[in-house]
Amino acid sequence: MSLLDRLDPRQHLAAAIGWSVLVIVALSSLVAGNFAASTAEAAARRDTERLLAQFATQIQHGLGMNLQTRLSVVQATASQIAASSERGDAALRRHLDAVQAQFPEFAWLGVADTQGQVMAATGDVLRGASVAQRPWFTAAATRPFLGDVHAAVLLEKHLPRAPDGQPLRFVDAAAPIRHAGGDVVGVVGAHLSWMWIERLQTELLGSLDSHRTLELLLTNREGLVLVGPKGWLGRTLGAADDLTERGAYFVGRHLAKDAGDGWLGWSVTVRQAAGPALASVRDLHRTVFGAVMLAGVLSALAAIWTTRWLLDRLGVLARQANAVRRGERKDIAVPPGRDEVGRIGVAMAELVDHLQREKAALAQLNAELDARVAERTARIERMADEARHAAVTRERLRLARDLHDTLAHSLMALLQQIRLLRKLRHRMPAEEYEGELGRAEEVAASGLAQARAAITQIRHGTVREQGLGAALKDLLARFAERTGIEATLNAAGAVANLADERAETLFRIAEEALRNVERHAQAHTVTLSLSSPVDEAGNVTDARAMLCVKDDGVGFDPAAPCPGHYGMLGIREQAALIDARLSIDSRRGAGTEICLEFDA
Repeated sequence: MSLLDRLDPRQHLAAAIGWSVLVIVALSSLVAGNFAASTAEAAARRDTERLLAQFATQIQHGLGMNLQTRLSVVQATASQIAASSERGDAALRRHLDAVQAQFPEFAWLGVADTQGQVMAATGDVLRGASVAQRPWFTAAATRPFLGDVHAAVLLEKHLPRAPDGQPLRFVDAAAPIRHAGGDVVGVVGAHLSWMWIERLQTELLGSLDSHRTLELLLTNREGLVLVGPKGWLGRTLGAADDLTERGAYFVGRHLAKDAGDGWLGWSVTVRQAAGPALASVRDLHRTVFGAVMLAGVLSALAAIWTTRWLLDRLGVLARQANAVRRGERKDIAVPPGRDEVGRIGVAMAELVDHLQREKAALAQLNAELDARVAERTARIERMADEARHAAVTRERLRLARDLHDTLAHSLMALLQQIRLLRKLRHRMPAEEYEGELGRAEEVAASGLAQARAAITQIRHGTVREQGLGAALKDLLARFAERTGIEATLNAAGAVANLADERAETLFRIAEEALRNVERHAQAHTVTLSLSSPVDEAGNVTDARAMLCVKDDGVGFDPAAPCPGHYGMLGIREQAALIDARLSIDSRRGAGTEICLEFDA
């Protein structure tokens, strides 16, 4: 026996138990692995989002601290200008150039008087121009000011553009110049380069965690994305925007509480792709599932071998039962023990003993039945001989009826014609005598043709070969051709397909009825109908079928005796043979209708 056969659960109970254990363990490992993975994923998600929120807070504080430092530089410059005794354009220019040289992130520095007229500026940009309408000038008249990011439209013709061709963006910083008495005598304004701020954000992001790939989104108070991935840059975030992109990212945010938080009201969002963050969780899932599956396989194999050892006696019992089934032994040895296997062995031994006794009794019964069958066979053969004799007798009667209806009638008519000629041969003219001889010849030819037709019907049995409907159709065709009477057949339903002994009897009845029409009715039309009764929906309503022959001839009185005429008697006898109910409806001058109702 191969290993595959030993592991087939359809052949061995031990294999079925082992596979059941394996399936249970596999399902358990799948459930346990999914539970552990979902738990670990939820924990990893919480930890990652908490860490990303801390990163966002650190970046927010770093940006705020650097911006505060640059604003402090502008304030210190304003204090130095206020404390200096030199107020000329050249002296102011030296102060500004010194600050720009030390802090190159200032793209532009300038000093404006209380009217907003620029008195001095780095590179002489905007020197002499009015900045009275600038937000930084009006705000710095009372306090230090740090403005939101904007494009330096008035400076773009003096400053280089960004790499993408767009105007450079800046953040405004300004501080008032106050005398010792506190009066404001001017304003120091500055433009912080946006490229410096972006570089600062990149440095802050890179210093957070060297092994993580992070994305940074920086939004202003209106939710406009100032820094972020290409697909998000320039968008205005709303409540419906999903920064996680349907769970593809983990997100940590630090939202500015007011305009003073970071001095600009900027919010920082830090994102990390969920796939790398959950890689360890997936590894844990695979590890847990693999470990449990391996344990399940080992458990299944152990269960198979253990069960085989425990069920060895049951296997011996099964082999003995197969030997009994093949006839190689007649009893079963009861295995030792009082457990389920022992009880099964006792039950099977008793059952086999009972079956052996039943087998012996059955053999004796078969012998008795064989004897009875032989006796019944002999009796059936005798009955078959009697049935054949009865069939021969019925066939003789039928032949007698056919000969009566054909040859006897013709011979009788011929005999009467000959007698008439013998009596009147000396009294009638020669022409009339020749006419009577011709009619006698016609009667003889007609009788001969009818006899031949009857013999043809007897030899070929057309009804059984063609079916009742087709045989009646041929019969009417011959009748119409022979007599010139218009004949119509209406055959519908399954009864038209009858091709048994009943069909032959019905055919003979119809044939005899048509002979009577031909000889006695003087009819112009004949209708033969064969059908099963149906309702308005076309469904068969009864198991009884009808065969009707109707003519428009002279009619007759069915109750009047007709000595020497056996046609109607033959119809009644044949109707009785098939248990058909015969009805004859005829009156003098009103035609005749003969109907048979029989089981379909």
